[in-house]
Amino acid sequence: MEPVTVAGGAVPESGFLRGGVAASALLVSKPGIAGGVTLAGLSGMVLAGRGLPAAGRGVLCLACILMAASGSAVINGLLDAGIDSHMRRVAARAEALVKVGQRGALVFSLALIAASLAVSGLFLNATATMLLLGAVAGYTLLYTLFLKRRSPYGTVPGGIPGALPVLIGYAAVEPHIGADGFLLFLLMLLWQPPHFWTLALQCQDEYRSAGIPVLPVALGEPYTKILVFLYAAALLPLSLCLWWLGYCSPYFAAAALVLGAGFLYSCYRNIVASRRFGKAFGASIIYILGLLLAVIVDISIRQGP
Repeated sequence: MEPVTVAGGAVPESGFLRGGVAASALLVSKPGIAGGVTLAGLSGMVLAGRGLPAAGRGVLCLACILMAASGSAVINGLLDAGIDSHMRRVAARAEALVKVGQRGALVFSLALIAASLAVSGLFLNATATMLLLGAVAGYTLLYTLFLKRRSPYGTVPGGIPGALPVLIGYAAVEPHIGADGFLLFLLMLLWQPPHFWTLALQCQDEYRSAGIPVLPVALGEPYTKILVFLYAAALLPLSLCLWWLGYCSPYFAAAALVLGAGFLYSCYRNIVASRRFGKAFGASIIYILGLLLAVIVDISIRQGP
């Protein structure tokens, strides 16, 4: 197979891709992102049931979210193939897509999404299934084809599909979503712009080459830095509302305070006061994973035997 050419030169074939088509298909499905939104779904289930869900329903719901997220990621890769050719950051994934082939990738993605919706419709409920469909359509069509290509603020409404797994998990346990579910959904929604803008700062030259109007390309680096810091600052009081409104314990509040302060400090040190954007990007991932795990652990422990 010929190496994929990206802006700046050819990318040699990686050892991972030499593992075969299955390994390439896994890479194209963005397992890190799929795993993260699946964890968000579990946090929604725990919040709705005030504890860990029944094993059968829990596994089915998480499998649906994982399949839908993976299938959507593959479609995103297919639609963004022209953009990804300019992005060295995703060169290995672009190469993997070539190895799988466009037809194979399309069949693989549609099979995952169809299986996800079928299982949800048969074994969960209509609310969870409609939210699942909304997340798939929102990410693959609204965000990938429209918002990402046309607006520097596309990440703000484009974050809705990424936050919906919280509500999908919640609805799988309790179809009538409560204020606690919407609060955690808002947290996920508010976290995504600074998370992506940090990445956009790091890769702004590649996005400029690809013609994508991300915030630092369209409106400048200083403005983007200010928005990242303000969004990170807003996350802290919003996360504490889960404790203030009685949904989580003071132990969660302490964890949220430490995580939020740590993320805010990282944004100041690595974005406002310097240009170490990769460190801030990593801190944003640690923040959201830590917060979701804090919700799960806090409520599950208080559930008791």
